[in-house]
Amino acid sequence: MSAIHHDTTSDLRVVGNKLKDILGITNTSLKTRKVVVELCNIVATRGARLSAAGIFGILKKLGRDTVREGEKQRTVIAMDGGLFEHYTKFSECLESTLKELLGKEISESIVIEHSNDGSGIGAALLAASHSQYLDVESPESGQSD
Repeated sequence: MSAIHHDTTSDLRVVGNKLKDILGITNTSLKTRKVVVELCNIVATRGARLSAAGIFGILKKLGRDTVREGEKQRTVIAMDGGLFEHYTKFSECLESTLKELLGKEISESIVIEHSNDGSGIGAALLAASHSQYLDVESPESGQSD
């Protein structure tokens, strides 16, 4: 889909090649290729908006969806994956939807950054936090809250 969105040829040649190579559909008209581009646009927009809604829900749960008087907070969201990194249409739509949901004032304090190996880092943080939690809760450890 990213390649389809980045096709700047007048006859949408890249779209035609993708349809042939991936789906085995040959001899497509320009009209058909334009419909495919529009369909990809709809799918990418929907996915980005759903992703933004999920991020908004997390921010709301953390209390980062409002401005507290006298408090200047900044939230950095680390995103991992090729979809966010390489698919410009998706990442731009995700960011604009998040701004739409949060409003201008709050969205200025939110930064979305690409994070390499976010999955590995997230797994390590989860494992570390879980092992600390087990030490605190374990009756045989002799520790209490």
